[in-house]
Amino acid sequence: ECLDENNNPKKEDENVMDLVFILDKSGSMYDLVDDTIGGFNSYIDKEKEVLTTEDAINGAKDIIAERISDNAELRKKLREIMLKQSFITAKLVEDNENAATYQDYKDYSESVWEIKGHRVLALNRGEQEGALKVKIDFDKAFGGRIVAARTVKGGSITSKLKEESAFDSFERLIFPSLEREIRATLTDNASEQAIKTFEENLRNLLLQPPVKGKTVLGYDPAYRTGCKLAVCNEVGAVLYKTVIYPTPPKSDIENSKKILKAIIEKFNVDIISIGNGTASKESEIFVAETLNEYNSASNKKVLYTVVSEAGASVYSASKLGAEEFPDYDVAERSAVSIARRLQDPLSELIKIDPKSIGIGQYQHDMQKSKLDEALNGVLEDCVNSVGVDLNTASVSLLKYVAGLNSGIAKNIVSYREKNGKFRRREDILKVSKLGEAAFTQSAGFLRITDGDNILDNTAVHPESYKSAEKLLQFFGFTDEDVKKGNLSKLPALIKEKGEKQTAEYCETGLLTLNDIVSELLRPGRDVRDSLPQIALRAELMSINDLKVGMEITGTVRNVADFGAFVDIGVHEDGLVHISELSDNYVKNARDVVKVGQVVKVRVIGVDEKRNRISLSMKSERKKAN
Repeated sequence: ECLDENNNPKKEDENVMDLVFILDKSGSMYDLVDDTIGGFNSYIDKEKEVLTTEDAINGAKDIIAERISDNAELRKKLREIMLKQSFITAKLVEDNENAATYQDYKDYSESVWEIKGHRVLALNRGEQEGALKVKIDFDKAFGGRIVAARTVKGGSITSKLKEESAFDSFERLIFPSLEREIRATLTDNASEQAIKTFEENLRNLLLQPPVKGKTVLGYDPAYRTGCKLAVCNEVGAVLYKTVIYPTPPKSDIENSKKILKAIIEKFNVDIISIGNGTASKESEIFVAETLNEYNSASNKKVLYTVVSEAGASVYSASKLGAEEFPDYDVAERSAVSIARRLQDPLSELIKIDPKSIGIGQYQHDMQKSKLDEALNGVLEDCVNSVGVDLNTASVSLLKYVAGLNSGIAKNIVSYREKNGKFRRREDILKVSKLGEAAFTQSAGFLRITDGDNILDNTAVHPESYKSAEKLLQFFGFTDEDVKKGNLSKLPALIKEKGEKQTAEYCETGLLTLNDIVSELLRPGRDVRDSLPQIALRAELMSINDLKVGMEITGTVRNVADFGAFVDIGVHEDGLVHISELSDNYVKNARDVVKVGQVVKVRVIGVDEKRNRISLSMKSERKKAN
């Protein structure tokens, strides 16, 4: 079948290997005699570097190997097998400058099928930094046998070379390709999980309950340049700023105490908000000692808390920070941010790129477009869940309101600065480029706390004002009753009259009626008020004070795939490993804890040398068992 009528090879025949073996009647694989059958020399082409019959055979094997590699069904099967039976391994590059960071992966091996996303991302980063050599480990001989079994028919004179081609195809072509595919799949899955974790952490952080009605002193710790202080009143306006030097190299502790006590007394400070950056430990000790002295002498109870200052420096050095406080230096703006992020986390943190807030895992390794899309969705959701004060909200906050954008947000602020406070929601229709469509979409999320219409301080949409007004009139309530919260009897009155009849009278549906009632009962309500309040402290513990078995109340600072980091009043956050989060099996840490949650933990390990604290949320009985 491979020869023409003159016993010459058919040049159009593609199975060169079969042809070679048919010609080799003696069984010798390569020692073909050119004149055994005339015309074989046509396979030798010096210009194409096919100099011998051996070259021709090797070329034929390469062609077959490539064809096997192109078999989609075979690749699919091999991918499934490799996902379940291969291992991802890493070796530490000892002389790399980042080697110390990746000691846990010195001689690492784990099943591809079982590896967790955060370890995939850690391996990827270690590889990118040159500290790790990472590869997929799989029995290539086993892979070759699978390929041969599916592509080579036994009993043929060509079986041996075809089998060699099958093994070559797997090792040289298929395995490297599938290794890249598997690494990419692991990375994609890990990235998706990391983005979900970041989304959830960001949502919980932004929706932390604000500390309302308190004068807060923002404290930005530092060494050489001194600690910057900024006092913000109940609405976040800066009352005073200064610098003290209680930390090295000056260590002017006594004079710094006098200044801090005087500020607390003069401005009636309720809470000190300390940033957790450089010199935070020394600053917390200093503040705790000062408050202990001040509270004892004045019979007051001034408290403090440590807040994450992640992103504060980014905001301080940003164009937005410069526009907001043009006469302040970078550190002074940071102190203001530290105070305000305690008073209203959403309003302050919205100014900062979420990737700089420090509540994700490997967020800087994520694909920027996907991460930005996810995080922008969280920002919009949080802003619209809480609503914004139309007369105080910044451009950074307004631009995330449904129906608005950066341009319209700037126009709203400009109009407000030129014409004064908005008195009614519909006044924003006077703002440039804000039309009926934008008003309809955004109005329900914009609040006016002291305007002409009490309904403007609720989530009731202007389209439902008529129904709300008829409801109040129907039962004899006034705007003053709404302001003073005198509507507690309203639900009972509606039930007595009949919900359906009431809805019909108000010309609305039952669901809308229920929403209106909910808003009227709590005008100006904040969904964050029902969440657990932030933990405040009056005294300090150090890691040396911790003992195994101690039970402490702390605040969750970050949640990762492998567990949660909890602030327990020590400079270092403790780790509750995922295996210690609950008495029951925990698949995802976010199912048990969230950022900002106040939790009770038990100390199960303290490593003072490495500044590591291990915590547990399991019951002691379960732990003992």
